[in-house]
Amino acid sequence: MKRQDEKHPEAPAGSLLLDEQLCFALYAAQRAVTAAYRPLLDELGLTYPQYLVLLVLWERGETAVKDLAAALRLDYGTMSPLLKRLESAGLVRRERAAHDERSVYVTCTGRAEELRERAARVPGALLAATGLDGPEVARLREELRGLARRAEEAASRAR
Repeated sequence: MKRQDEKHPEAPAGSLLLDEQLCFALYAAQRAVTAAYRPLLDELGLTYPQYLVLLVLWERGETAVKDLAAALRLDYGTMSPLLKRLESAGLVRRERAAHDERSVYVTCTGRAEELRERAARVPGALLAATGLDGPEVARLREELRGLARRAEEAASRAR
């Protein structure tokens, strides 16, 4: 069977070889990037998903759980235990909205705001660790956003 890669670009796109799967390349890259973040986030006492939650809250301030879940593309079943752990760590506060008991809002505590200053070095440290420069990161980010958009559209058509 022919391989479709840089040595055999004429190979069919339907290859079942693992190294030729777009999904596997994305999966491997995601795991590697998360692993590169780990030592930086360990210093802050955060997991990668917790860091992402705090990034949204630092950017937006008080946020409804449903909006936080949408921003992070997570379901409520994933958000709830994540927020519970952040609350137990004293980093966020959850409160029901006075106007609608079904809505829960999340806000950073003073401890999370203090952590923000220390977290400000994480993006630069990751770039230094990976050797990526600003334009390369911008290009990758835009390509990945485009891929996510196209995949979301394909998934919605398949439903």
